[in-house]
Amino acid sequence: MVLDNLRLFLTILEKGSLAAAGREAGLSPATVSERLAALEAHYGTRLLNRTTRALAPTEEGRALAEGAHQLLADFDALDARMKFGIDHIAGPIRLSAPVDLGRARIAPVLEAFQAAHPEVTFDLHLHDGYVDIAGQGLDLAIRFGDLADSNLRARRLTTSRRLICAAPSYLARCGRPEHPADLVGHNCLLMRFGSEIDRLWPFQINGQIERHAVRGNRVANDGALVREWAVAGHGIVRKSEWDVNDDIKAGRLVPILQPFAMPGLALQAVFPEGRTDQRRIRLLLDALVAAFQGR
Repeated sequence: MVLDNLRLFLTILEKGSLAAAGREAGLSPATVSERLAALEAHYGTRLLNRTTRALAPTEEGRALAEGAHQLLADFDALDARMKFGIDHIAGPIRLSAPVDLGRARIAPVLEAFQAAHPEVTFDLHLHDGYVDIAGQGLDLAIRFGDLADSNLRARRLTTSRRLICAAPSYLARCGRPEHPADLVGHNCLLMRFGSEIDRLWPFQINGQIERHAVRGNRVANDGALVREWAVAGHGIVRKSEWDVNDDIKAGRLVPILQPFAMPGLALQAVFPEGRTDQRRIRLLLDALVAAFQGR
């Protein structure tokens, strides 16, 4: 019963309310409340701070959530091994990826992986902002850039450059910038990452990194939408080469300002320590590396 209540507790955190968790689990709000109370009584501490508008885990609740994700994943893996044998791959994988990259590059890898291992289930979160891996109970996240959180481990998938590009129709109508300073006279399509808007675009100029402020009439926190705006000719965009390679090959977008391009960033799979002890996570990481390195 404790394991069932732990699963329900994680659902409450994921859905943000007792009522939503009840709908997900097929339980009445009263039953959800009773089972949460039973879990708090079992551990002798309050796990959630609740108001009329929101709920949030206490420090103890956050610690329990982090441990519960690992415990339940280990239990599911053990259950599958006992039922089907040591070589059987089964169980849930929760992961996060940027929107464009997740749809175009990650989803096909997951589909092929699931075809080979039908009893693996995926919960894919597409999000262009920062994702709290431990707080959301994720097994791994796909991220651009070097690892900053020392509590996590990383496996490099590839290197990715950020390209400045625009549709031929936009360049024909508005002209082609030849220097980063020329961007001041152009409409730039901007990404929002959380509360921050990507308004300062970096370039290498005479061996130095310079950041040029840009502006535009469209901002979104969805990288796929920003790319679609660029393809439609609404402005200039700064995107990962993995997101726009197909558009460039098809002539829908044209790279510009390439002599001033910054070096590529690492594209990595980031995960909590110990996750690769789970065979399904380790095999998925192998599949992701193979996909991005063309094997």
